[in-house]
Amino acid sequence: MNRVNGVGLLLSVLVAPSVRADENVTISEAKKDDGGVLVHEVRSLYQAKTTQLRVLLPGEVEKGKTYPVVYLLPVEAGTESRYGDGLKEIQKLDLHNKLSAVFVAPTFSHLPWYADHPTKPEVRQESYLLKVVVPFVDKTYPVRTKADGRLLLGFSKSGWGAWSLLLRNPDVFGRAAAWDAPLMMDRPGKYGSGDIFGTPDNFEGYRVSKLLETNADKLQNEKRLVLLGYGNFRAEHVQAHALMNKLKIAHEYRDGPDRKHDWHSGWVKEAAELLLGK
Repeated sequence: MNRVNGVGLLLSVLVAPSVRADENVTISEAKKDDGGVLVHEVRSLYQAKTTQLRVLLPGEVEKGKTYPVVYLLPVEAGTESRYGDGLKEIQKLDLHNKLSAVFVAPTFSHLPWYADHPTKPEVRQESYLLKVVVPFVDKTYPVRTKADGRLLLGFSKSGWGAWSLLLRNPDVFGRAAAWDAPLMMDRPGKYGSGDIFGTPDNFEGYRVSKLLETNADKLQNEKRLVLLGYGNFRAEHVQAHALMNKLKIAHEYRDGPDRKHDWHSGWVKEAAELLLGK
């Protein structure tokens, strides 16, 4: 079998010192961090300051093969890690090799709720992911470029983000997993969300319960949504599960176990396996 080292493959793709998606976006060549993760520096008008894009490839990448890509969505701004580090958890569990997938972890300049602010162009988190991160990963790495190969994984506010991103962009993303997330939040303001959504009207376009109702007829055959255990938000999960049953939305559901509200409490492996059909 013809295999090449993942870093060698990347460098063969990046033929210039930097990659420019357009005149408003600059993405640096990847540099390896101490753990072997590939790190890009990103400048975009959709974010207030430089952000990072971290990529974890399988240890060996088969030449000519494309891999599913899982976007690990952060719950904190920048490189803060009060709740741990999703990519480090993937690496510790060796899931990039065991599940044969590419894992990508972007950062955001503001607290990520995965929405575009209605008046602040530098707080456009959904646009940043859709117009900068995904196109760059598609062009630069050996990933599948159709919806069923692009997967979303998050918890808490990034679990909300994973579901809202899929429900708003079902032709871009194939499946989304949420663990311990406030999925039934019905107004902006809690958990720092007000500064990102901006107005109640803008929030309505991202409200998960409303998006489930709007898209119910498109979600009745394939299990594109994964809802796992809890730490802080069991009541919200129970309500979301009941709503999806009422709407006849196909989904994977696990009521528990109760775990600590962070990346390293034991839920990531099951979430990744369910996303990848393993």
